[in-house]
Amino acid sequence: MRHFGHIAPAERQRLFHQEPCAFAADSPARLLSAALGATLYSPATRPRLADDITKQAANGVVSMVLCLEDSIGDADVAAGEENLVRQFADLDARPGTEPPLLFIRVRTPGQIPDLVQRLGTSVRLLSGFVLPKFTEESGLPFLEALSHAEARSGRRLFAMPVLESPELLYRESRVDTLEGIARAVGKFRDRVLALRLGVTDFCSSYGLRRAPDMTAYDVQVVASVIADVVNMLGRADGTGFTVTGPVWEYFRVPERMFKPQLRQSPFLEVQAVELREKLIEHAMDGLLREISLDQANGLLGKTCIHPSHVLPVHALSVVSHEEFSDAQDILRPERGGGGVLRSAYTNKMNEVKPHRAWAERTLLRAEVFGVANEDIGFVELLTAQISG
Repeated sequence: MRHFGHIAPAERQRLFHQEPCAFAADSPARLLSAALGATLYSPATRPRLADDITKQAANGVVSMVLCLEDSIGDADVAAGEENLVRQFADLDARPGTEPPLLFIRVRTPGQIPDLVQRLGTSVRLLSGFVLPKFTEESGLPFLEALSHAEARSGRRLFAMPVLESPELLYRESRVDTLEGIARAVGKFRDRVLALRLGVTDFCSSYGLRRAPDMTAYDVQVVASVIADVVNMLGRADGTGFTVTGPVWEYFRVPERMFKPQLRQSPFLEVQAVELREKLIEHAMDGLLREISLDQANGLLGKTCIHPSHVLPVHALSVVSHEEFSDAQDILRPERGGGGVLRSAYTNKMNEVKPHRAWAERTLLRAEVFGVANEDIGFVELLTAQISG
């Protein structure tokens, strides 16, 4: 699979200076953690789940979570498990099918070995498990269960802990909770693919819900948690993990209080005014701003609960030609001693040592999402995906 792989080769050549690389479920963890992109959640109870997965893969989705936790009722868990086993068998029987990276969000540690055993040979389609409300105390049993299930099945399985517990939110317990999470995930570093933020749960602890023209970063109690998670768990010194962006909840906005946040000029330049109007109608301008703020704050990828959110996340994840040029210049071997240089675009300073970690992360993102051609921007990338 590859990002933008559903677009015709000739169109990809027009869009990209460097096309996204191909990857598979058995690719190195470092590559997969960067390639998750927009991770689409789906309730495990959907009766045509195998068809849904196949359809979303054809539309550019590369990672999905099949949820047995908050998205379904307590009484539906057993039916959801049975449905997952059936749907995985259905997918496995389809010749030539390459599904997205598939993860199951469980409720209890015991579900992990049980589901791995029940999936039988179709476990080959499973990339791992999403672990809810993760703290050191609650999370270690999940990680140990995953490790045992992996050893018994012979299948590499990843964990994606969700950071969403009240202990992480409350100021008086936050540092201790983060230190405990760091110990837990550090012990199983090779198996932790990414850390996911449960911002909806954070908001619920205070009876809050962000409006469609607000981002998670406008809710200060939430923004402070994101900052501390990145501070302690997202460092670029080799100790950090990929931290993914929070879910965006909205599909359509019936009434708007504030002006749209999308400038007109990028859409006018490529005759995509109707696309801008559609994005605004469906609250996508707020989503686009939040994706940009995710990236500015060190997050990569995003939890999505609607297919329409996937394409904007991927379009904004593509590395611009200018970013790529700067990153390459900073990482040239002859720059190893440091120094300052003017960017090739002659509009900024590139300071080699302070910008090195940024450049390394940028080139990894360029590998999985590609580098846009010099005259290609977000609007062209999004339009090509929609019509692709």
